[in-house]
Amino acid sequence: MTTPTAPSTPLGPNAPLDERDSTGTLTGIRLDATSLRVLAHPLRSRLLSQLRIGGPATATDLAAELGTNSGATSYHLRKLEAVGLVADTGDGEGKRRLWKAATDFHSYYPSDFEGDEDSETALNWLARDYVRHFSEQAERWVDVSPGWPADWQDACGSSDDMVLLTAPQLSAMRDEIAEVVGRYRRVGQGNPNAKRIAVYLFAYALDLDKAPAK
Repeated sequence: MTTPTAPSTPLGPNAPLDERDSTGTLTGIRLDATSLRVLAHPLRSRLLSQLRIGGPATATDLAAELGTNSGATSYHLRKLEAVGLVADTGDGEGKRRLWKAATDFHSYYPSDFEGDEDSETALNWLARDYVRHFSEQAERWVDVSPGWPADWQDACGSSDDMVLLTAPQLSAMRDEIAEVVGRYRRVGQGNPNAKRIAVYLFAYALDLDKAPAK
């Protein structure tokens, strides 16, 4: 049973509703209240992650990978399809639909859901779920990294730092980092030496007990 991560990014208020590459292909989608509440479910989050990481698969294949049954998997895939997070490739045989992730990543902005109690609850669950799985995947990397070449060990890993800035300045910094990540998203395509790398950005206040006035 695998527990893959689900690429997502909390963005600023001026972030587009979707993101397209240079060919016009949709690569990212910004969650709205409906898609957020659909995604905030343990199996649906895993299904989307598995499709993004493993590529197109049938409900039966996904059920075997995630340790569930194909009936439940099919039901939840249709829920994800209804909000544009997964899609039928059209390449399945008979009733065996072949599913794919509709985009490479999704984004969200917490203030989009301010005052919507159901959405705020869903967002809280989803954010905690991502933190849990980041921790799990990071520990797995620590376990297996000694078996990787030294240059990959040097290039991967984590770092932390501290900055002193305002909320708008932090948003600007995150936008700049997102731009850099976007430039590198497919730079290794076609290179047999390239590997898929998960890149996380997690910013939080150090003065946790000193929340600014709203």
